[in-house]
Amino acid sequence: MRLSDVIEEFLKELLSEEDMIEIKRNELAERFNCVPSQINYVISTRFNPNHGYYVESKRGGGGNITIKKANITKSNYFMHIINNIGDKITMNEVNIFLNNFLMQNLITEEQAKIMKIVTSDNVLNVPPQYKDALRASIFKNVLINLI
Repeated sequence: MRLSDVIEEFLKELLSEEDMIEIKRNELAERFNCVPSQINYVISTRFNPNHGYYVESKRGGGGNITIKKANITKSNYFMHIINNIGDKITMNEVNIFLNNFLMQNLITEEQAKIMKIVTSDNVLNVPPQYKDALRASIFKNVLINLI
């Protein structure tokens, strides 16, 4: 297991006991024998609104960080994603969203499989420069229909 995964699991374990935790970046870095920027990396990539968390960071005093579980509904979450996708999305980005949806039990394995199929490059029979825009349109419409 990579250090980032270990730190993520540690924080998720703390969050399984409470909806909000406050940590000190420097103390956490000492605990895992890493630099504080490693803690920043884990928090910014794995504890953000797209993953169902809100993070507040305070400078000074060891860098206090508050992580809260977002108590949002499935429809609010999907609308947030729809509004933030933009005009284009890559297949890799779709896969990241689908994995997050599965981890949060927002969709079934079958729904994820269907969404992967309908947004795959093999199905999008348009010139390459249009694929990401068409993929975004299809992905958004599927999410709207899941609400």
